[in-house]
Amino acid sequence: MEEKKFDVQSLIGFFLIGGLLIWMLYNNSFENNEAEDKQDTIEQVETVPQETNTSQKDVAIQEMDSTARARVQESLGTFGYSATLASASNETTKLANDVLDLNIDNKGGYISEARMTQFKTYDSIPVYLIKDGNASLNLNFTTSDGRVINTKDMYFEPTLSESGNNQVLSMKLKVSESEYLEYVYVMKPGEYMLDFSIRSQGLRDVISSSNAVNLDWQLKGYRHSKSISYENRYTELAWEYEDGDDDYLGQGELKDDEADDISWVAYKQHFFSSILLTDTPFATGKFISKNLVEDEEIDTVYTKEFATTLPLELKGGELNYNMNWYYGPTDYKILNDYDRNLDEVVPLGWGIFGWINKYVFIPFFAFLSGFLPSYGIAIIVMTIVVRIVLSPVTYKSYLSQAKMKVLKPEINELNEKYKDNAMKKQQETMKLYSKAGASPMSGCLPALMQIPVFYALFQFFPSAFQLRQKGFLWADDLSSYDTIAELPFTIPFYGDHVSLFPILASIAIFIYMMMTTGQTMQNNQQPGMPNMKFIMYLSPIMMLFFFNNYASGLSLYYFVSNLITIGIMLVIKYAIIDEEKIHAKIQENKKKPKKQGKFAKKMQDIMEQAEQQKNKK
Repeated sequence: MEEKKFDVQSLIGFFLIGGLLIWMLYNNSFENNEAEDKQDTIEQVETVPQETNTSQKDVAIQEMDSTARARVQESLGTFGYSATLASASNETTKLANDVLDLNIDNKGGYISEARMTQFKTYDSIPVYLIKDGNASLNLNFTTSDGRVINTKDMYFEPTLSESGNNQVLSMKLKVSESEYLEYVYVMKPGEYMLDFSIRSQGLRDVISSSNAVNLDWQLKGYRHSKSISYENRYTELAWEYEDGDDDYLGQGELKDDEADDISWVAYKQHFFSSILLTDTPFATGKFISKNLVEDEEIDTVYTKEFATTLPLELKGGELNYNMNWYYGPTDYKILNDYDRNLDEVVPLGWGIFGWINKYVFIPFFAFLSGFLPSYGIAIIVMTIVVRIVLSPVTYKSYLSQAKMKVLKPEINELNEKYKDNAMKKQQETMKLYSKAGASPMSGCLPALMQIPVFYALFQFFPSAFQLRQKGFLWADDLSSYDTIAELPFTIPFYGDHVSLFPILASIAIFIYMMMTTGQTMQNNQQPGMPNMKFIMYLSPIMMLFFFNNYASGLSLYYFVSNLITIGIMLVIKYAIIDEEKIHAKIQENKKKPKKQGKFAKKMQDIMEQAEQQKNKK
């Protein structure tokens, strides 16, 4: 599986979380691609066209005279037959089960409306993935007599039937009663996934084999969430290629890419996705994504516009593709159950971060939320468990800090004694650390060990569909920001509202940093290094701004996590660690001969040789 790229927000979050952990123990994170200067419109992708009055597009012919018939025949050639049928009108056929409602238009034979029956938007409107012409599916090909056909402008004849409990809709674009291009939709009970096939019969001599048959799929994503910027950050075009690798377009104003052997293409709108899958991989694919949010302060209908072009291969002069459509939640469990690698649509993080989410946090959170009374309580319980599991790491970190604190007077003596000889001072300091069994790095390593866990959770909460529109305390939606006050103006990078959970999390982080580094910060300040006190104040402020528009479930986690960590630190400090015993132990270690490792010995030899060379001069 190809590793996912960082988007801007994830990259900022990664470095912010990692930086905080390392700064805390120092004395003891969307790719940020600037949008290229491209055209303001997607030239390769037409916006879904409005109805026109041309003879080719809007000729309804239930009582057509011979002149009109001849005109249509001249315009459409053999496909003019389709415009003479009773189905040549803007009627729709409905397919519905208990989770999904679809309307399929005669014109174009494609889904003109797709509605989630069990979900609402942030303002209580039904969730539509397709409505009012925001999407289209078109086959573009050339006939043997040189005419260019676009199926989105043609009229299909519908036939609705049942096969067991399944609804089967055949949409035929006819050349004659026995020659046609056919779309077949099969809807199953309780499923977001439809079977979909494209096939032709008797068109061997109608479709030109010397020109490409292209499938063009376009969609403009509707806004569904309270925060347009937050939803847009997780709205993107993704695809799978070459037997399991996956990739996606970034967050730029206009992005495009190509790939080979495409097995599915997904238009992800944060918590809902439209996905086209195929049993026969498409040889190539071209993808375009355009950001439609020009100003986040202005209310908008759409987030991004997506377009895909996929070539279809003729076999024996005919088309025969078995595919699927998925219109439904971007829910890891639902997508994973299809066993088509669709779980990669959910952005759980690359590498070890995704592994932790898939095999630890997702199943564990599902277990907790299955019996606890609310998702907020499930987050708190999961936080407690995570902090308990990581408490040995916290203990080692604090123990290292305590050792360094005990050694501080002796280090100060060495600094004063060898203040004019930096190399000798370094040598003696390393000897002291070695004899005492202490190391400044032993405090940083535990922090680094925690980064995969913290970043995995940073990816988990924004992608957890279960949190969508689930409230806790004053937050009415744990998948979006909580609001305790609306501002009459917008603060850059902060927003037009005040969220309480990020404030509480920032305060908790500040207290934790004061406990771990505040007392010795200025004493450890090295010439030429950044002002550590400034960093200590800046970090919580950065967290406050960064999380104000993020999921309140994530801020709740960090708030509770830091409260628990503060509690664990207090217990370690006053009930477990005795600094006098540590000091006595260090003094005993200093009296014992210490066997140096090969690396340490080599480093010491190098430093001694350098010192000797310096003295000779």
